[in-house]
Amino acid sequence: MPEENTPGSLSAAVSNTARSDFDQALRKGFWRSFFSWFNGKDNRLLPFDEVRRLLPYQGQHYLGMRMVPLRQIIGSVGRYQDFDRAFLPRRSELSSRWVRIDMAHLQDVILPPIEVYKIGEAYFVKDGNHRVSVARERGQTEIDAYVIEIDTPVEIDENTNIDDLIRKIEQKEFENRTRLSTVRPDAHIDLSLPGAYTKLIEHIETHRWFMGEKFHRDIPIEEATASWYDEVYLPLVQVIRDQATLKEFPGRTEADLYLWIIEHLWYLREELNRDVSLKDAAQHFTDTFSSSPLRYISNLFKQISGAYSDSAETAITPRPTRPDEGKDPPPQR
Repeated sequence: MPEENTPGSLSAAVSNTARSDFDQALRKGFWRSFFSWFNGKDNRLLPFDEVRRLLPYQGQHYLGMRMVPLRQIIGSVGRYQDFDRAFLPRRSELSSRWVRIDMAHLQDVILPPIEVYKIGEAYFVKDGNHRVSVARERGQTEIDAYVIEIDTPVEIDENTNIDDLIRKIEQKEFENRTRLSTVRPDAHIDLSLPGAYTKLIEHIETHRWFMGEKFHRDIPIEEATASWYDEVYLPLVQVIRDQATLKEFPGRTEADLYLWIIEHLWYLREELNRDVSLKDAAQHFTDTFSSSPLRYISNLFKQISGAYSDSAETAITPRPTRPDEGKDPPPQR
């Protein structure tokens, strides 16, 4: 006679399915981490304590129970090393609780809401990491959650990583310090590397000092910012646009190139002991550091043919460093 589906056999079948689900999720997590590493992308959950430490804190308040989009949960309070950014498990030791929760889903058992912190448009799991992992693997798009919102002026979303967060905080500090959007409402300075806004502030403060020496008075920061933007920043940005430099450096911004070229200009003037124009510095920087394969091949043939073997009076010899090595020469006036 055929074997009947007894409660014990059903439970075993559900358990086996849940264990198979976990094994599949673990494999997916491994390959996702591998390809993220291979492509140089950040696959980690954000640690809530680190994010909270970095952010300017203005308080918090309870929002009650909400339906939270799962794709907007990007971090965890204490389990950020156990799951990846897609909340796929990273360790086999997570199987026991993960399987129990998956079994509950398979048996249509209603689970309690998770608990999260909300910062901007992003969420961080306080309690319920395994429930989020199983829900995402099951194809859910939302989950019930008790929400506590952190009040902060810095906006973050589902695409934010730690470097993004640091840049946004630095950008906010840059604006508070310089008042650029007030004195030049059309200005938009976007930097892709952490620490770069601090360098821009140094440039503006140096320009402010030179203005004080020239006019023999204290210069308000707003006046110095406007002058630096008009007389230092925009002229080099115009050169960058005229030479179409940005296309040679994918993923970078005009402000990134401003910083790199202005520092490259300083090194060239020091090395050659003579003046170098913004146009020459920008062109030489592009020839030296461009990430374009075609330009690399072109430069290689030029070097082989001796095109850069002219006398020092006419040739500019590149300093053998990359622009992102972290060197910090004195900012330019």
